[in-house]
Amino acid sequence: MLRFLFTGRWLVLLLVVILVGFACVELGLWQFRRYEGKVEGNKVVRVNLVAEPVAVDNVMSTGDGPSDDVQWLRVRATGVYDPDHTTVILYRSRDGVPGVNVVVPLVTESGTALLDDRGWIKTSESGADASIDAPAPPTGTVTVTGWVRQNATGSSARVSDGEARSISSDEIGPTLGYPVYDGFVERTDEAPSASPAPVADDEPDLSTGPHFFYGVQWFFFAMLAVGFWVYFAYAEYQEQSGRRPRPPEPAARPAKTP
Repeated sequence: MLRFLFTGRWLVLLLVVILVGFACVELGLWQFRRYEGKVEGNKVVRVNLVAEPVAVDNVMSTGDGPSDDVQWLRVRATGVYDPDHTTVILYRSRDGVPGVNVVVPLVTESGTALLDDRGWIKTSESGADASIDAPAPPTGTVTVTGWVRQNATGSSARVSDGEARSISSDEIGPTLGYPVYDGFVERTDEAPSASPAPVADDEPDLSTGPHFFYGVQWFFFAMLAVGFWVYFAYAEYQEQSGRRPRPPEPAARPAKTP
């Protein structure tokens, strides 16, 4: 009675179920890998957030970008701000309020500049049409402390007329006339300070995101596909073995008498 499973229709259906199930399992494993990566990354970030600041030259260089294990580590650099080469980072709304971030190079005593994301300021709009009145950074020699961040990639990091949508020393550096540390920092403190000053960025979100639950969902979809195939196969078996009653044939109507 199971010979029907080897017919063309059922073999095609089985193949589809196998392909769908395999794809769902792979997607589930991918989500679990992302979850595990997030967990491991958060461990590094938690350690870095409470570590004492270190000299910028111990972590960053002009050749290679900062590695993953120094992300969100605080570094300290001393130099002079160059506000004439400020880069405005667009589309940085906070709690629904439009705004931008301002990135100002800090030229250190060695002549190498550190790109400092000084923080967020409110604007009338968050896009390229925003009216921007960035507060001036402190003048003279300034000591800046900030979190190490890696460069953004892609078209959003491209600089045009002193504006970009994300921060990358690879894109901002060529617009300056001096060498630049690879990567940038998000300011946490500067001495002496200036008032008013942009709003410093918050600490990173250390949640693991929805990856684990997405992985569970994909595995559930794989089981669901197999379950549907088993259900329909069992229903077909019941019908062919005569265990499932067929619906009664409609009764024939009596012929009309002329």
